[in-house]
Amino acid sequence: MLEETARWLEPVQHTLDRYLATVENAHLRAAMTYSVDAGGKRLRPLLLLATVTTFGGDGERALPAAAALELVHTYSLIHDDLPAMDNDDLRRGKPTSHKQFDEATAILAGDALQSAGFELLAQTQTPPATLVTLVQLFARAIGPFGMVAGQVMDMDAQGKPLTLPQLQQLQAGKTGALLTAAADMGAQLAGAMPADARAVHDFAAAFGRAFQIQDDINDVTETAAQLGKTPNKDVAEGKATYPSLLGLAGAQEALRAAVNSARQAVAKVSVPAPQLLALLDYFRESK
Repeated sequence: MLEETARWLEPVQHTLDRYLATVENAHLRAAMTYSVDAGGKRLRPLLLLATVTTFGGDGERALPAAAALELVHTYSLIHDDLPAMDNDDLRRGKPTSHKQFDEATAILAGDALQSAGFELLAQTQTPPATLVTLVQLFARAIGPFGMVAGQVMDMDAQGKPLTLPQLQQLQAGKTGALLTAAADMGAQLAGAMPADARAVHDFAAAFGRAFQIQDDINDVTETAAQLGKTPNKDVAEGKATYPSLLGLAGAQEALRAAVNSARQAVAKVSVPAPQLLALLDYFRESK
């Protein structure tokens, strides 16, 4: 990954650590920190910061918004792993929150991380009108028009056949909504021109598609040690995936097409955007 993009990893972690250290209840703080620090590439914060800096914005001032995305992403993973949802035992090679602690603690840690995301976002130093827009984008990505909607579609679809457009709609909510919000929020913070904001939105949407296709491919081609979670679980539960609908070769071609769409979106940006292109290294690293 480009050094200019990767250099934000430490400031993002510092912002997360500083916030979590303020949680007074030791049990809750431990549960929140366990999942936030379990690993991950911080793709959502990096996408926001790459967007901000591409258009000449202040990355340091954007750190609370970037870290807020990671807190909410972590909340979604905790709840996604719960017995009532996907019932997973492993996440990033470690026991899931409800296995490490207990189900009630996991639920509450997820709840706390969601509200913490809003609190941290509100600390972003930006004009009030921009902050209102950020909150609206953030909330829409999380709730009934974004991640929650996608999760409900995922639950409703278990054991049922889905068409490719239906699967794409499901994943655009469950996986893609927070990624596109990261780009949209970054464009707002930087005051990007409408055409540029549209281009980075399209980049993030294509990135989200590629991310999910790669995840589906990995699920049927990698071991638990490589994945950090249980492989072939979606297949065992009768869930539609890109390989199940397109075959492995078809899914790999769809991945290449999505990455190419992301590159084409970046090509429409009015300024050089190497930091955005560097995020596509994720797909080379994941193979």
